[in-house]
Parts: sequence; structure tokens; C-alpha cells
Amino acid sequence: MILSEEYLQSLLDKAYPQIRSVADCAVVLEGSIAEGFGNSSSDIDFLLIADSDADLPTMPSLLFVDGRRVEIRTRSVRQVAEQFSAVTAAAAGRPGAAPEDLLNRCQRLLRSFPLRNPELVAKVKGLMSFDDFQDTAREWWAHAARQSVRYALVLRQLGEEREAAAWTEAGLLQAVKSWAAGRGEAYLEPKWLPMQLDRIGDHPLCARYRALASLDVSGLDAADYVTEGARLTVDLGVTGAEPEAGRITVARAGAVTTWQTGERVHVVRGQQDVFVLGDRAARAWRSLVFGRTLEQTLATAQVAGVPQAGPLIAQFLRFGLVRAAWKGEGTIVPRMPLAAPSGDVTPPPSTARPVVGIGGAAAGGAEAVDLVPVPARRFSAAAMTLVWSNVLVENAREDLVGALDRGQWSVAQLSARRMLRFSLRGVLSAYAVNPLPPDSEVVRRLSLLPAAADLDEIRASAPSLETLTVACDTEGAAALAALDDFVALVRRATGAHSFPSSFGSSDGWRQTLEIGYDWLRLGAHLNADLPIDEASDLLSSGGAQPHATSV
Repeated sequence: MILSEEYLQSLLDKAYPQIRSVADCAVVLEGSIAEGFGNSSSDIDFLLIADSDADLPTMPSLLFVDGRRVEIRTRSVRQVAEQFSAVTAAAAGRPGAAPEDLLNRCQRLLRSFPLRNPELVAKVKGLMSFDDFQDTAREWWAHAARQSVRYALVLRQLGEEREAAAWTEAGLLQAVKSWAAGRGEAYLEPKWLPMQLDRIGDHPLCARYRALASLDVSGLDAADYVTEGARLTVDLGVTGAEPEAGRITVARAGAVTTWQTGERVHVVRGQQDVFVLGDRAARAWRSLVFGRTLEQTLATAQVAGVPQAGPLIAQFLRFGLVRAAWKGEGTIVPRMPLAAPSGDVTPPPSTARPVVGIGGAAAGGAEAVDLVPVPARRFSAAAMTLVWSNVLVENAREDLVGALDRGQWSVAQLSARRMLRFSLRGVLSAYAVNPLPPDSEVVRRLSLLPAAADLDEIRASAPSLETLTVACDTEGAAALAALDDFVALVRRATGAHSFPSSFGSSDGWRQTLEIGYDWLRLGAHLNADLPIDEASDLLSSGGAQPHATSV
């Protein structure tokens, strides 16, 4: 740990009067500080464990004690036992099936530091072997890596080499996380990966990963980067994604139908989204024969008068109108754990203005009664994601400031990229793109948005910010200033200029909860997906923190 036990006990003593605690509970420190990774901006994460079978809230309470942000979570012994059982059951079933939030909570508890009632702590930790957990984590990351690299191979064959490189980067991170988990480094949050590799020590695979961690540092072109990434993935112990001709096929997507009126082709997805296709896209769509290999599919499109149809087919894939499959092993389902929720990309509706802002939908005038041009559930889901993206921007900025303070340059660079990508989640959400593209694609997916002066400025600035380097104090200060300016630009463009500093004070956190609660009520009424599971606790508490004492 980077903080003394005496200091942590003092913080706990001061935090206790501010929460409704459970008698005779155990208390542990969990998270990055318990792992030895933290810095001056890291939360102090306390978990209170009640020796009972009660249903305790999932959502944490956030306190500010002695200038530190203190996060309080509660679990009962029954809830802990159910968490461990759920992970074990998921590991015994479909690979990668365990929810990442569940894995994260189990790992944090298993590697936590006891502060009170160590006997009870030992009891709950004894419910799962850490060796078993790290095997589960290793397989979980390996499954994600396999799917990501397979998808990268699909995109490269379709001519989308930059996106293929981005998915290779994601697959490599997942593969090295799998490899590290097999060596006891099972902490899930990827931002601390550089320090996990430091702890593993001088190993040839660590050096190879660092040299290929991103396309920019590799010095390779995008196509060669995918090849080398796939090779390193295998060497890291992840099999099943080796480049082989004929392994990738085009598969039918569920609940997608084709409707033609005259010469115009429409594709209906999920009985609620309609895509209208241009003439060339329609010919490419009509040429598809499901079950054929990708090589055969591209050749057939050529015969149908659509040469170089790869990017069009990639667009069909991106929007979930078709699927890619790995012969003999089913559909390729790429995802990025601990990033934006995966799902089919929905492009923005045909309007040049933001559909939704923090304060509500845009209106055409004082007396306007305008119909929002997206389905109600998507509108509310986009609004909630817009709010959550702004919260994550604030969180990433705190991580960046803390890493700069401690000279943790690799962590700072990852935090800077997160700050950029979270802000771009907000841009896409404001234009009703929901579900969002994966984080590695958000810069390129700005191309989905219409032409407008503020969006053009965002599009022009984002690529250079994605490749910022942070290796010294001067570069760190410049990166922070550039990202602050960029976030201000994004918030002006999306109507979020008045968003509070969520983690700067109790008042800022209260304002954040109030904004989120207003949108959550609408989302719950429409049965829309919540941005995080913990949001349901905010609804249940009427917008208040679940553990805070009444004044």
C-alpha cells in the first residue's frame, strides 16, 4: 500500500459518523491503493461487510474527508457469497460470460486489506480461492482477446485497416491482461496495466507488448500491425485467432429484414430502426449470401457491380445488419471490457443539431411543440449516457492530475486518452448515437455526425489529442491544458457547459446526482437501459446517497 494503516484507520474513524454503519461489521480497504497502484487523486475505497443476509445497496456513498475522496460500499456475507458463486457458475459455462462488474468486485475483495474484524474478512475471503479466481480472470480476458483479434482480421480483409489496428490494440491489451492474470496480476482496471507489468518484471513478452501497445508506438503500417498483433496474441497464450483463409464467414443477423419500395431498399433492424440504402449500398446488400466466406462475399459483390465493397460491408457489420462468424465456432462478438457497453452502432438521426443536451432536447422556438426525431427509449438512454460521460470525464481528469503529480507518465497518458474518449462519448450521445461505438473507435466515428462549425472543430482537434504523449512534466501540463480546452469545446457544443465538477466537492457531487436523477426517472419510466447498475439505487433513494445520514 502507498498509505499507512494508521492513516487509513484515521480516515475510517472520521468517515464513520457520516454513514449508517452496520454493527460489528468488517471493514477492508480495496482498489488501487490496496493494490499499491494509487496516487494522490485515487479514491480511498472502504468496503463494509455485514455478517448477515441483508440486501445492502450496490451504489457507493462518496464522502470528502481530510481532503481525500472516500468511497463507502457495503455488502452482506450473503451477497458476497452470491457474488463468488455467480463468478464460479459463469466460469463453468460460456467463456467470458461473467459480468465484468461482478469480476471486478470479487477481485477487489479478494485482494483487499483488512482494517476491522479480520476474522470475518478471512471468513468471506475463504469462500473463493484466489488461484481459482485468477484462472477465471485469465480465461475471461483470453475470450475477449480472441474475439477482438478475430474482428480485427475481419476489418482488415474488408479494407478497414485503421479500425483493424484499433481492434488489434484492444485485443493485445486483453491478451496481456490474460497473461498477467495467470501470474497473479488479476486487477481488472486496464489503466494500471503499466504498473502491473512493472511488477511482473523484466520479461520478453512485456517488452514485446510495450513495443506493440498501439499502432503509433509500433512504427508499423496498419496491416502489418494486425499481423504482428495476432502473432503476439498467440505467444501470450490466446489461441483461436490465427489468420487463416476461409475461416471468416458472413452470417445473418437476428431480427433484420429487407423491404424494397420501387428501387429503394430499406433494412429494418429490431422492428424499430429503419436504414435506407443508396443504390451502390443496395447492390452490395443484395449480393450478400449468408454462410459464404468473406473472400467469396467480396468476389460476388464485384460481379454485382460493386468493386471494393469492403467498407460498405463493414458498415453493415457496424450497424448490426449482418454478422461475421468464425467457421465452426459461431458469431464473432467483439467487446472491450471496462469500456463503453458493446452493441450495434446506431448512427444519428437526420438532423444537424444536437438532439439532446444536459438540460433537455433542443426546441425550435418559444412556442414550438417539436417531435424528437428518435424513439423515446433511445432518447432517454442517450441523455443518461451523456450525463454519465461527463461524470467520467471528471473522473478521468482527476486520474490524470494525480498521475502527473506522482510522475506516473504511462498512467497519465492512459488517463489523458480516457478523458478524450469519454468526452467524445458525450458528443456522440448528444446526437443520439446509442449504443455507443467502442472507445477505440470514437474518434473515427465522429464521421457519423453532420457538418457543423462546432463539430468540425471537434473533429479537427480529436485525432491529435488521441496521440498525445505524456513523458515529462512539460508534456503533462500541455496535455492537461489541451484536454481542458477540448472538454470546454465539447460541452459548449452539447449543451453541457454548466456541468458541475463532480468530484471536487460535496456540493458538486450533489449537483451531479440531481442532474442524473432527473434523467434516470424518465429512463426508468420508459424502461430504458441505465448507464450503470448502481443508478437503480439512486432511483430507490429518491436522488440521495444511500448511506448518508440525514441532517
